[in-house]
Amino acid sequence: MAVRQSSDLAKFKERLKQAKDVVILSGAGISAESGIPTFRGAGGFWRKYQASSLATPEAFQTSPSLVWEFYHYRREVAAKAQPNDGHMAIANYERKHSSDKNVTIITQNVDGLHARAGTKNLIELHGNLYKTRCTKCKEVLVNFDSPICEVLAGRGAPDTNVVGSDIPIKLLPHCKKSNCGGLLRPHIVWFGEGLESAVLEKAGKAMESCDVCLVVGTSSVVYPAAMFAPQAAARGALVAEFNIETTPATSDFHYYFEGPCGTTLPKALED
Repeated sequence: MAVRQSSDLAKFKERLKQAKDVVILSGAGISAESGIPTFRGAGGFWRKYQASSLATPEAFQTSPSLVWEFYHYRREVAAKAQPNDGHMAIANYERKHSSDKNVTIITQNVDGLHARAGTKNLIELHGNLYKTRCTKCKEVLVNFDSPICEVLAGRGAPDTNVVGSDIPIKLLPHCKKSNCGGLLRPHIVWFGEGLESAVLEKAGKAMESCDVCLVVGTSSVVYPAAMFAPQAAARGALVAEFNIETTPATSDFHYYFEGPCGTTLPKALED
């Protein structure tokens, strides 16, 4: 369904004003503006490793120590980052319209910046850096400890001269239940794993009922999230994309606003 994209902000804001059900779908682009690495393209490496090769169940099974060093680094970077004007604009919009609109934020990001900005109705498709899951009892817990375990202190720097990890598995994060003690893993949806069914169902319902969808800083290439906005547009919802460059899905949308989310979103979401 190729349509000609408009960049008429006033017209978009009028349509948004009339909307009762709004979904904001965010991706790595909005976090990049806060200094969070996207691990894409030329920047897709940590040390000498392709980041995507570490975000797999197989990598964790082979070297949980190496994977935990990588995620310790990511946790520390995200902890130092601050929500930017794009995150704040979204949170402020949700708060202002809590009584007259149903606003849902669906994010592919795992850094927690939306929540720190004040977003409440948040669906995290791919998990969260500050949650752990026990590989034995499957318990999911929030954990903001820095470092998450003593042995990771000072570890994880993206030094290309460092290869592998020599941390004994027994010193990595483990379940604190007395009857369990299983190895903990980051509560992240890794490559080769499916989204949690409850999360996917909740996101699907939000997408099916929205009359306006804002696509913010996402490359529209990671599935299943890449299908969400085009499907919404195909059934008649108004879709606007906010990005620094066009994506494979841009031609499916009604509006396209080019530029950093921290610049474009505050203008679009202010009353």
